[in-house]
Amino acid sequence: MLFWWTMADAETTALAAQAAEPSAATLRQFETLLEVSESIAHHRDLGALFHDLAPRLHRVVQFDYLNLVLHNPESNLMRLHILETGQPHQIHPGMELPVNATPSGLVFETQQPYISSDILQETRFPDFVERLRKDSIRGVSILPLTTAQRRIGALGFGRRLAHSYTEAEIEFMQRVASLVAVAVDNALNFQSSQAYQQQLAQERDHLRLLLEVNNAVVSNLDIRTLFRAIATAVRRVIQHEFTSLALYDADSNTMRVQALDYMGGGRGFIREEMIVPMGKSPAGRCYQERKPRVAGYAELEGYDSDLVRLLLGEGVRSVCCVPLVTRDRVLGTLNLASIHDNAFSQQDANLMGEVASQVAIAVENALAYKEIAALKNKLAEEKLYLEDEIRSELNFEEIIGESAPLKHVLKQVETVAPTDSTVLILGETGTGKELIARALHDLSQRRERTFVKINCAAIPTGLLESELFGHERGAFTGAIAQKLGRFELADKGTLFLDEVGDIPPELQPKLLRVLQEQEFERLGATRTIRIDVRLVVATNRDLAQLVEDRQFRSDLYYRLNVFPIQMPALRERREDIPLLVRYFVQKYSRRMNKRIESIFAEDMEALTRYHWPGNIRELENWIERAVIVSAGPVLRVPVAELKAPPGSSVGQSAHPTTLEEAERQAIVSALRETGWVLAGPRGAAQRLGMKRTTLQSRMRKLGIARPQ
Repeated sequence: MLFWWTMADAETTALAAQAAEPSAATLRQFETLLEVSESIAHHRDLGALFHDLAPRLHRVVQFDYLNLVLHNPESNLMRLHILETGQPHQIHPGMELPVNATPSGLVFETQQPYISSDILQETRFPDFVERLRKDSIRGVSILPLTTAQRRIGALGFGRRLAHSYTEAEIEFMQRVASLVAVAVDNALNFQSSQAYQQQLAQERDHLRLLLEVNNAVVSNLDIRTLFRAIATAVRRVIQHEFTSLALYDADSNTMRVQALDYMGGGRGFIREEMIVPMGKSPAGRCYQERKPRVAGYAELEGYDSDLVRLLLGEGVRSVCCVPLVTRDRVLGTLNLASIHDNAFSQQDANLMGEVASQVAIAVENALAYKEIAALKNKLAEEKLYLEDEIRSELNFEEIIGESAPLKHVLKQVETVAPTDSTVLILGETGTGKELIARALHDLSQRRERTFVKINCAAIPTGLLESELFGHERGAFTGAIAQKLGRFELADKGTLFLDEVGDIPPELQPKLLRVLQEQEFERLGATRTIRIDVRLVVATNRDLAQLVEDRQFRSDLYYRLNVFPIQMPALRERREDIPLLVRYFVQKYSRRMNKRIESIFAEDMEALTRYHWPGNIRELENWIERAVIVSAGPVLRVPVAELKAPPGSSVGQSAHPTTLEEAERQAIVSALRETGWVLAGPRGAAQRLGMKRTTLQSRMRKLGIARPQ
């Protein structure tokens, strides 16, 4: 009896022990849950986490796809975030559905699992069920994802066959969902933290950019230096390869590229001073619309302009343009370009708009500073020029003389001076052509502005263009700084070109353009400069003969010969010689601190009778020498050193003592013998063996005129 009780007890003990041991399926569940916990601990990225969980969960639960659906509190939609395994076509990550249109939404709201062995029998969600049918999904198990703090979404398992999940499988999936809910919550918090930190970093970069731009604005008045500082600062925040500054040019009603910054150098298609067409480029439309503009490759291809085609040639795929707007005008645009598609967002455009508001103020200040600096430099140049003129060039205080030829010239000056017409002053060397030019300026409406002169024969051919039109730094060897030309100095005033007949042929077309268009470019520059200059020119050469000899352009000659004034030689106004002598004696007596009160009559007669080939300049030099050698109150003129006085009405001497006098006597003799006939087989030119035009030129130079 004892034996049987003992056996019963042993059997009961064995059955209890067997019941206490877990099954293999339960062990797999425990092991899988541990692996799920470890995987969650090692993965913060939800995609990587689900990719790692899927094969582990397959050992416990049969499914063809695994998905994660999260609730978006802002839109109150259920959004599919993760879809692992399977290749569905109707259901894909990123898909959003209303809460009441999907079983996941029902699970989210009720916090109860949704289990269906054949989802195709479900009638509450027809659209969603139709998607599942097309993807051949039938068995579904959806579990709520919930933490102690909040509801997150749902975790779904699905099979392509109709399948009823067991209670053990459902319990296991619920435990997995609990672990996954904590992982998803941590990941979302981490992403929110990262997004917040990224937002803070972005705001910090934006504020730093605005601070750097502000520092550049307050510390730079030069546009190029300012632009380089801004381009460097912007590139640290917005990735791009090409930065440009285009400013509006009121003269041409276009914008011009003023500064460039291309990372890597580019291909050189885009250059400074290129014209930006209005309406035919993103920058031009940005200027017209006064608002930021972002353009992609497709829009760029639609513009019909050379500039945009050159941009495309540089490899540009997207651009961002912002206007530089001040209180009362738009100065231009600040432009970014990238070789990547869709490189700029609206947020970038908004940030560049803030940058542009500061840059616009800086550019306006820089332009004003540049204009003031240019005016200051021009005034400084004018001051130096006028000081030099006062020190060394002004030889007359007023025009001296009462002769009829001189009065005729002064009458012409009085007639043409109020106009802006070009005046051509002709005459021998030393007749006072510059003095007449100054009189034209003083009697004109430009008298308050600068009178600038240049002797075209005194400057080497290679430097004359630079003297007239100026040059930029680096235009040629030795051009170490920008130089303003005489035309710019004379703007709104008068420019006197002495010895204009000596201007080289290659420079004459440019002078003609200035006369006709009142515009030019400095050497080494592409920007056109407009001026308002009244031109007065003088020469002692026969321009008509130079035109005939193809040494002077005929169109330029006609443009200069608008109002010619012929200056009389001193021998043609001998009655003015005593007045000039008195004037020069007083001038040099005061300068040398001497007192000279008279001159011998025979000396004055000798001075009056002399033909003065050097005209007034020669007379002045003789008087200065006479004042030097005079010791008392009487002017001692070295009359003996004067050439023999004229012995005839044409100023001949009986015995020539110079080659010039011999030439003069030969010409006069030939003219007398031919009855003053110049051309023809019996004319003086044929007798002398020279051309008629050459004979006429020599007669003018020697002062030979037919007696009245």
